[in-house]
Parts: sequence; C-alpha cells; structure tokens
Amino acid sequence: MQLIQESDEKNASQDALIFILEAWESGLAEGLERDHMANAAIFTALSDLVSHYGEEAVSILTDNLSDRIKKGEFTFNRTIQ
Repeated sequence: MQLIQESDEKNASQDALIFILEAWESGLAEGLERDHMANAAIFTALSDLVSHYGEEAVSILTDNLSDRIKKGEFTFNRTIQ
C-alpha cells in the first residue's frame, strides 16, 4: 500500500510540474519576461507555503536552497563530466 501511495504522489508531483512548465511556456510565448515570471513564481510558491505551514517551517525548508542550487538539483540540461 505504501508503494502505491508513493507512486501516486510521484505522479501528482510530475503532473503539477508539467502543468507549471506549460504555463511557463505560455507566458514566454505571450512576451512575459523570464525574470518577472520567475520572481512571481517564487513569491507565489513561498507565500502559499507560508499560508499553509507557517513562516518557521518554510524558513527551515528553504535553508539549504543555496547548496541544492550549487549542486545542480535545479539544472534541467546539465552536462556531467
């Protein structure tokens, strides 16, 4: 049962990512600037998380973002040598 729940959650996360990426592409196609969309997306995501989990929990969640970025976790097409 746990495996099914994990699979369902992974599928839901993938569906959500696909939805966001399609919206992102639509925004670019409409002429919105990438930086403006990125700032709006980050603000929206963080403010939604804060409203659901509180400032302290979101602060803990974001504490290691810098390290994760530097390790390439958010780089889609990265070349590994």
